Amino acid sequence: MKLKKTYSFMFLILYIFILFFFIVWSNSDLLVWLYTIVFIFSISYLWKTFNTKRTKRLLLLGYLIIFMIQLTYNAIVIYPLNDSHSLEFTKKAIAVFLIFLPFSLLYINYLYVLQNKFFPSNRDGYVLTFEAIKLLQNKGKSFIHATRETKGKINRANLEQILSDIPKHRYTKYTSYNNLPNTFFEQCELSIEEDNKIYIIVSSTGSPASELISVFTKKEYNHVSISFDKDLKTIISYNGGNHVQQPGLNVEDLQSFYQKEDSNILVYSLQATREQKQKLLNKIRNINSEGSAYNLVGLVTKVSLKPNIMFCSQFVYSMLKEVNLHYFEVPETLVKPTDFIEKDYYKKLHFEYEIKFSEYKPN
Repeated sequence: MKLKKTYSFMFLILYIFILFFFIVWSNSDLLVWLYTIVFIFSISYLWKTFNTKRTKRLLLLGYLIIFMIQLTYNAIVIYPLNDSHSLEFTKKAIAVFLIFLPFSLLYINYLYVLQNKFFPSNRDGYVLTFEAIKLLQNKGKSFIHATRETKGKINRANLEQILSDIPKHRYTKYTSYNNLPNTFFEQCELSIEEDNKIYIIVSSTGSPASELISVFTKKEYNHVSISFDKDLKTIISYNGGNHVQQPGLNVEDLQSFYQKEDSNILVYSLQATREQKQKLLNKIRNINSEGSAYNLVGLVTKVSLKPNIMFCSQFVYSMLKEVNLHYFEVPETLVKPTDFIEKDYYKKLHFEYEIKFSEYKPN
């Protein structure tokens, strides 16, 4: 079951990337080819079905009407964009979604065949048809709602940022070595003496990667870090790096969380002994010297190719597990940032505070 869900998630991400590739970089010529290929596939599939001749004629007429709508929209709306070289994200999105319109007819035909094969009586047929229409309406509403939410999160700027960051990542070797500053370790040593807690920071940053992840997780908070002190002078986690840092284990500060107006973080504490905090710090030292890399592929495949190739929630969970402070049981590669809050069944965490960056803007 877990393997099936993993593959489904992989295909979903692949589907989304292909979809937005067409939205951002497609032109009228490419769209004509896609419309034509889908049209030919649809009528070829229709020819092989066991529908009545009357049903086939109706479906063929439907495919022809859709095909004409696609070509007309492409000629009137998309073709002028090629000449002006302007990017109209919404107009292109509609053009790409029109590619999938013929498949809705396939689904309706499937429901029709199901109805007549298994529920031949008029009474049962009406019941199934009503339920089918209701199902289609609900799916349509869900699709429209998801599309509206996705539009604000997945745009050209975010996609270009994500694509530009991909070359920095490595999936079989470490990219970051000895990049943690000495001041970080000095602050951690002070906290070990003065503070008997570890702090877990769950954040909604608004970064391009976070926005993309939220499309799939449907969660607001998509990054998690740990800190040795309550004032968050020692925040550390795995991330994709920035213009200075390499992807992997990096020190973070409040400024890095502030990437949109409604960014915010939730800070929780977890009781820890001096020995546990020292062991945790030693483990971080080892990773820093051995090398690390951000597990971008693992977000999809849920696999780590080397021990120090991780994503943020995988890192935080493995660190807590290293010192026996983990309070829920999940495979490390399946942990999500929100799990640290939602799976706190035994109330081990204590909520400390929230920072809303619309009210508090770090210098």
